[in-house]
Amino acid sequence: MSETSWNPTVIWSRPEAERAGTPLLVLLHGYLSNEEDLMGLAPMLPEELTIVSVRAPQALGPGYTWFPLMQDLDYSFDAVKASIEDLWSWLEPIAKQHSSVSLLGFSMGMAVATSLLRHQPEAITTVIGLSGFAVPEEGEGFFDDKKLKEMNKPVFWGRDQADPVITQDKIEYTHAWATQDVHVTKVLYTNMFHSVNAQEMSHVHEFLTHVVLKGASV
Repeated sequence: MSETSWNPTVIWSRPEAERAGTPLLVLLHGYLSNEEDLMGLAPMLPEELTIVSVRAPQALGPGYTWFPLMQDLDYSFDAVKASIEDLWSWLEPIAKQHSSVSLLGFSMGMAVATSLLRHQPEAITTVIGLSGFAVPEEGEGFFDDKKLKEMNKPVFWGRDQADPVITQDKIEYTHAWATQDVHVTKVLYTNMFHSVNAQEMSHVHEFLTHVVLKGASV
């Protein structure tokens, strides 16, 4: 864990005076993107939520990344852990001000969201994963999948089978993990490829309303 808390660049959907006690939704962007990318989804999400979009810690090319790509030589699970620990060091004190904390991640952002869920299963209400994947743990102790399985946490996973970016090995691992350790709602979309569409966002709105605002089980 870092000795000092990470202080990322973020965008909030509402001023600080209006956030306390509201359900929080954290947006986690994909590879080479930034915190502005997913805020365009805010109008399609329940208005009761306070939304915060977070910039990944590492500048790279035209944007930012949470950790190296899994196929890159400099990828390691330690790099994933460091990113998640930084994110949690920032989020933990903020979480105490909100009625619940949920995560929405696109592409690599889904890997971050599911990793934080697996690291802190008691702290996260739900994860929305869009066109993304989960990462395998190397070693033991950082992910608490046993606790996560006991809690039967709801996870939404939307994707297109024709997604040209997320490789089949990632899909197979994510499917195996999700069906075993969480209560997954998996929806397939056509002609969406590696993106998000209006139909998916209507499903996400419905899912968040059901799980977060109504507190219902899926």
